Amino acid sequence: MASGLPLSTAQSGDHEVRHLLSLLDVLNPNQFEGKSLDANLCQQTEENFYRGAPPQWLNFYISEQLESDGIGTPFIKRDGYSELVEQIRQWRKHPGISTVKLYHQTGCGGTTLAMQVLWDMRKTFRCAVLTGSSSDITNIAKEVVHLFTAGGQGLQKTVLLLLNDDQILENLQDSIMMEIAEQGIDTFKPVVIFFSCVRKNAVLQSDHVVLEAALSEREKQNFNEKKEELRRRFGSKQCEQFHGFNVLQTNFSQDYVKQACKVICSVPRAKRRKTIQLVGFLSLLNAYVPGSYLMENQCLDLFKHKEYKFGDLTLEDRMKPFSHLIITFEQDTGKRVRMAHPMIAQCCTELMAEADVTRSDTARNFLTHLCRDEVPPFLLGFVKDMLTKREMKIRENPFNSTEITEEPERFSRLILDMQKKEGETESASVLKLASNTFDKNPYFPQALARFYYIELKDYNQAELWANRAKQRDPQNSFIADTLGQVHKNHLKNKKSDAKPREILQLATKAIDAFKDEERLAENEQGTDMKEDGKTKVSRIFNSRGQFGYLQVCNLVYDQLVSQNETWRGVLTKAVPMGSVLGLLGDYQLFGFNDLINSLRDEVEKKCAFFDKYLSYSKRDMKKDDPSYLYEDIAECYRKYVINSPPEHVKENGADFIRKLEQNVVDTSSGRLSCLDREYSESELKEIITRWEEICLCKDSVTALVNYIFAHVMLMNRGEVLPHECKSLMAFRKKMPLSADESPESHMLALLLDWPTNDEGKCSAVSQLIECMRLSYKQAYEKYLRSRHLCPLFFIGKAQGLNRIVHRKILEGLFERNNNTIQDWSNNWSSEKIFKDRMVQERLPKVDGIVRNYRLFATVGGTVIPVDANMRNSLWRPRQVSFYLGFTIRGPVAFGIQTKPAERAEDSETESELSTCEDTTTEPAGRMKFGASCSKMDSIDLTKLQPEVDDVHTYSFQSEAGQYECSVSALRWVCKEKVSFTYQFCSWEEHMKRPLCKDYMQAGPLLDISVTSGNIEELHLPHWISIDRNITMSDMFAVLHVDASGNAVGNVVEPVPVVTTSHIMFSQPTLSPKGVMIKKKPGIPIYCDVLIYKRSKEFLTLDVYLVPRDPALKQEVEQNSCGSVIIPKPGPDKSLQMGDNFLLTTDQADVNIQPSTRDLRYDSRNVFEVFIRNADSDFILKLESEQETVWTCTIHKGDYQHI
Repeated sequence: MASGLPLSTAQSGDHEVRHLLSLLDVLNPNQFEGKSLDANLCQQTEENFYRGAPPQWLNFYISEQLESDGIGTPFIKRDGYSELVEQIRQWRKHPGISTVKLYHQTGCGGTTLAMQVLWDMRKTFRCAVLTGSSSDITNIAKEVVHLFTAGGQGLQKTVLLLLNDDQILENLQDSIMMEIAEQGIDTFKPVVIFFSCVRKNAVLQSDHVVLEAALSEREKQNFNEKKEELRRRFGSKQCEQFHGFNVLQTNFSQDYVKQACKVICSVPRAKRRKTIQLVGFLSLLNAYVPGSYLMENQCLDLFKHKEYKFGDLTLEDRMKPFSHLIITFEQDTGKRVRMAHPMIAQCCTELMAEADVTRSDTARNFLTHLCRDEVPPFLLGFVKDMLTKREMKIRENPFNSTEITEEPERFSRLILDMQKKEGETESASVLKLASNTFDKNPYFPQALARFYYIELKDYNQAELWANRAKQRDPQNSFIADTLGQVHKNHLKNKKSDAKPREILQLATKAIDAFKDEERLAENEQGTDMKEDGKTKVSRIFNSRGQFGYLQVCNLVYDQLVSQNETWRGVLTKAVPMGSVLGLLGDYQLFGFNDLINSLRDEVEKKCAFFDKYLSYSKRDMKKDDPSYLYEDIAECYRKYVINSPPEHVKENGADFIRKLEQNVVDTSSGRLSCLDREYSESELKEIITRWEEICLCKDSVTALVNYIFAHVMLMNRGEVLPHECKSLMAFRKKMPLSADESPESHMLALLLDWPTNDEGKCSAVSQLIECMRLSYKQAYEKYLRSRHLCPLFFIGKAQGLNRIVHRKILEGLFERNNNTIQDWSNNWSSEKIFKDRMVQERLPKVDGIVRNYRLFATVGGTVIPVDANMRNSLWRPRQVSFYLGFTIRGPVAFGIQTKPAERAEDSETESELSTCEDTTTEPAGRMKFGASCSKMDSIDLTKLQPEVDDVHTYSFQSEAGQYECSVSALRWVCKEKVSFTYQFCSWEEHMKRPLCKDYMQAGPLLDISVTSGNIEELHLPHWISIDRNITMSDMFAVLHVDASGNAVGNVVEPVPVVTTSHIMFSQPTLSPKGVMIKKKPGIPIYCDVLIYKRSKEFLTLDVYLVPRDPALKQEVEQNSCGSVIIPKPGPDKSLQMGDNFLLTTDQADVNIQPSTRDLRYDSRNVFEVFIRNADSDFILKLESEQETVWTCTIHKGDYQHI
């Protein structure tokens, strides 16, 4: 889709945004409005679209104008339109980041539908299309945040971002949240709604919108009406060439497509002209790579031949009689050429094949003629997709029709079609030519090697091309995997009578290849790694080498043991190989002794890795790992390590007990994964006994941990132990644990010591969490870095070891109440399990607080950082409660909910504040109303973004409710619909008046005018810190200004209600109003530090120190026209008006003028910071006479990339 999405054609006013946002194409809300458009351009744009060019924003504008003029019918909305718009509108009510998905089949109008949604919502959202590389997650996040804020805290507007890569959504969401937090931005509304538009010809049953190549009756009627309009405006003959429109209008009729393509007649191979050759190239490319194209100059270059002497003929003239099947259109900086529709491209490809112009012939000619010299990156990408991209197919379980999964095809669609219609040789021939043509690209020889070993069973050629692929990218483990697969499949397909020596020779080659792949995977951690066509290598750990090793070991075991039972003892190291060579029948087999001796230990090591890998994590939150992974690993472990357990003992229990008997518990992979398995009571007691014996023999923290977890397993089953766990005290004596101990040990320490309200253990818990995360980083982060970490335990309501509840216990409780088959991936990802009554009764709620986009548990007045399972719960600061679980990385909150009791507590505190009867208040920043509306706090508020005109008049329309302005923090309550406006006014003239001489400004001066309805309550914001000085409420007053500008009323009268952030009025008379406070030394106020970078040769920053007043911010922004803001958080503490502050930096070569400033109400209160040769991060500090009040780091990227 990216290739089909146009760049914005917005003119003035958009240039600066486009310059700053290089990865996003921003749709101007007033696109084309007020501009004189060329009539010929408009007509050509329309004709191109109906002929089959991708839609341009101009198409939607033209359609609107024609409809408003009564000339045209509305732009056709496919059936998914209304559902998409409704989903977007619903998500607009939710904080943070949301996703709406559209899946569409090729050529059915999915891109057009997505762009139409953006066009229609351009005035509601800041709409943009991701046109840059989707791998640049960090910079995409920065640009989205910049667009959201539009460079100012008070200018926030939700971004609607159209993108075509749904694989990046989770990482992009995390990056945006990190960027918001780093910039210290308070979000007043949803930041971004991802609008994912993805081509998928095969779609599983989905809750998302799916657009298919079939019209409903309503759509058929709309297309017929549009067809009549087009005939009136363009004429019937012209409309016959509107293939892009006509394919849809005829409901994707194959008959129509064949009729349109009948000009492709049987052309003898020897007499093919360049015109039909170019049709073949475009058809093949467009049929197999949606959104592909050639540049016009590439097409014209084909005609540079002595037999073509057409002078300056256009491509359209040269291509007759095929011109109507091809569309040329302007996009970005050049003219692109493609077939009118993918169905036409597919039909032309079929017709040419019937005329003996085969797909393989066309592909070879394409590579020969268009890929001779330096190939542009876009074309290389198309060729790579055409020959190597494996599409997903739907697979139904033959034994369970309800189990449907997606899996990749064996090869690209073109290779499969050539194989089916022309044979394997032609497919291999095309891949070989591509491999030789692109002699530095590893993916073509990789695909060729796969074709040789999977289809042709030519393992020598497969090995040759797999090695060439490795040579071209020697550090890529995913490329290296192919060589191991070649040898593994060669071994797998060996005949049953193959000699042991042959088997072991092949096994050696396969094992060496997989071990080399494993080595490469260990080193793949950089951010610049390449991709394997589907997955970004830098994001995931490649475990295919270790799994391939185990698969080879399975094959070796099966093939050797089936020939001679003696091999069973040899492979498991039960008997030395040298002692049974006679029984094996070949003394030369001793040459493989080192390999044979290494297998059992390597199998156990790799099974241990996978036991943790699969128990602690899964592919992602909503997808489990494939079942064959578990089956093959378990089978290999059983063959090499367990060696046929007794029939009467359950497999998993015997497996675990055997490990214990072998005294390898310190390296056992089953420490916690065993808890996922089911054991009988006798097996569990046997495990405990074995661990107890080991604990007595070994002074090992790991042994103690395993012994204690064995008791937890038994207690989770409801067993009552006859005595306290003997090793619990021994474990406690070893605390605090060293940083070298395992994450499992640190997790047990946290589970045991997690404090309740009655326990005084809070101070050590944060340190324990940090130790566990450090231990996880050292032990597992490399391997689990892209995977979803599963919860292992939860804190329960009981005491001691009984408080530790394993995940399986909760699943059992949930299943007991829900008799249907459970989709556990969905139950955990949606947190549905925590809505179950029995689960809720088993787990206690933990109190917490969300602030600065992080979650903290609050225990005994101490805050403890925890992760959140649902990160979208962190956008709104508030008091919360949740269930506490533990992954192998640390504590995680599940089922986060706003605390029900918070509102009552807030209203009680506000009542105390308004009556000034107490000397304690809520912390600063808590935004609540006064006594008359004591039941309402910031949770009840709906934050609204005002409409703003060119003279900075802010306008609102609101229904009955309680609201806050996201720009000024003005609040109001209305019982009916109300409309009003306000402007910021200057205090300067009013503060000179005698009535105001004893006062200073304490908030913005707002000129409020109601145009309809009534405001019941008005809450004016102030920036005074009154947290621990309730008596300051007596010092407040409000200035009222009449229409003539005179100060009126008793400005010294006490205000009705004072809260930590507002002054409240009931039934207010509206005039310019502003909060003041009596002048007095040491008045504490909240301040902002605003940093602007000037456009100068050397780094020059303007650093403003001002009260936290949106009116002052507006003045500063206007004064800084041409400069770019560097968003940084302001001081955490309140400062005192009139105090002197010194600005310093850690840079040596810097000039700051002036060096000190008094804090005052003045938009010109600025420091100039000049650095001649800035090329690194540096620190700015603001210091009072007593202390440092503000510190921030200016990163190199803050000033070099803006």
